[in-house]
Amino acid sequence: MIINNILTSWYSVNKRDLPWRRTTNPYFIWLSEIILQQTKIEQGLPYYEAFVTKYPSVFDLANASESEVLKLWQGLGYYSRARNLHASAKYIVAELDGVFPNNYKDLLKLKGVGDYTASAIASFCFDEVCAVVDGNVYRVLSRYFGIDTPINTSQGNKEFKALAQKLISPKNPGEFNQAIMEFGARQCKPSNPDCTVCPLQDGCMALQKNSISDLPVKLKSLKPKTKHFNFIVFIFNEGETIIEKREGKGIWQNLYQFPLIETETSTSFDTMHSLLEKHELIPSSNYDLTLYNEEAIVHKLSHQHLHTKFWIVAIDSLASKGVSVDIIKDYPVPVLLSNFIEEFNF
Repeated sequence: MIINNILTSWYSVNKRDLPWRRTTNPYFIWLSEIILQQTKIEQGLPYYEAFVTKYPSVFDLANASESEVLKLWQGLGYYSRARNLHASAKYIVAELDGVFPNNYKDLLKLKGVGDYTASAIASFCFDEVCAVVDGNVYRVLSRYFGIDTPINTSQGNKEFKALAQKLISPKNPGEFNQAIMEFGARQCKPSNPDCTVCPLQDGCMALQKNSISDLPVKLKSLKPKTKHFNFIVFIFNEGETIIEKREGKGIWQNLYQFPLIETETSTSFDTMHSLLEKHELIPSSNYDLTLYNEEAIVHKLSHQHLHTKFWIVAIDSLASKGVSVDIIKDYPVPVLLSNFIEEFNF
């Protein structure tokens, strides 16, 4: 098909020189794909380089502790990716003798690997004819063919996957997949693409109908919830604090944080004093309370906005053993807390 030849020709001239494009090693391709999920290349590249340096093989990654992996991932967000990455490495080493799955079907068995990632690895590393469909591909196909089916629906997923599978080159599937994704990232951009130099302009339905800005169609998601987080930063025993591991299935699972009190609205000093009087860690009411940030820090996640205050509690002793403030930077924490730790400097 003509679009296939045009895209691969464009890619041969315009592709970026990226480290994961210089290898067909499935471990490195897998690392890059997991890191780049919901992450721009500019942000993900330093993390990729850090991971391949510290964990040059799947055995090295499997032998690391989850805490070490989360610490290296710190700041990248969507921490379930890191937990799944580590779990899959352990599975590959323990169950597959360190040999990476070499086909789409078996790649899907890895935690955190869905259709897109399995298709990418299978085509890039093993020449399997599996079309990738990511945000860039949705954009190129919806505009070129004039498709207004919402991309965040099951119908849209099926329709675009089938179309991409029809277009993919059976001779060089990996190159075609790379080409269409790169084309969407660099030429058919989300906003204000330069259609005057686009090699697909003659056949582009969106350009002909002046609907570039309308495609792809995506149904609006629910409005993010607002939450109010109050982190209690204890200072006691001449340089100790309390830091605890988050449990459960919520955000920041297995990361560390200061003790947290969640409230329905923004918290005043009087309210915080009342809450602290009931706190299980505080043996008496003899403490000094200060508010680090007068204005709440708004930390935006995909489904919730966290309005956050850091309360400093200076107290002689607590009903719990603390950790030295000198080592809290060793713990994997959410970027929200990492920024506070750097600024507060204890």
